[in-house]
Amino acid sequence: MRRIALVGDIGSGKTFFSKLFRYPVFNADLVVSNLYQKDKSLFRKIRKKFPNRISSFPLKKEELLKVIFHKKKNLNVLGKIIHPIVRKKMKNFFKVNKKKKFVVLDVPLFLENKLNTKKDIIIFVQADKKKINQKLNKRKNINLELINILRKNQFSTSLKKKKSTYIIKNNFVSNTAKKNVKLILTKINKWEKLY
Repeated sequence: MRRIALVGDIGSGKTFFSKLFRYPVFNADLVVSNLYQKDKSLFRKIRKKFPNRISSFPLKKEELLKVIFHKKKNLNVLGKIIHPIVRKKMKNFFKVNKKKKFVVLDVPLFLENKLNTKKDIIIFVQADKKKINQKLNKRKNINLELINILRKNQFSTSLKKKKSTYIIKNNFVSNTAKKNVKLILTKINKWEKLY
């Protein structure tokens, strides 16, 4: 099993592209969202840290936003509680899919949290900043202040690009995206045969 990790700016289309590969996808944002809804142990840990800001189970996004906006460093505190649980889920995902040729990782902070290995295929999803912002502004319940805080916790797009094996361009046109994924998979498969 080889790991294909998608990296890029927030809103660049990583989740959309991850589905186009047609291999099992580990979507960390989805995992975290499910944890907020179902994991009472996580709720208790977060409530213990922020008793005046977290009211009742399940965890509510609005309350977590208030925690983050109250003090920017609270984002790191939350990360230290949540990330180990997500890593455990990711290890389980690898076990379940160990016989698959590839798995796709849609994990924010993949490089920043040093989750990558030398064998990983890292693909940078490149998109025009203006188009990214237009797409983000169209999203329901988007909080641009939060986006800016999250971006400050990430590597620059130029560093992510430098650390990537391949670059895939996203012009936000579905047919082009499918063709680009097909091209990348062809390159990856050729490379796999050589080594």
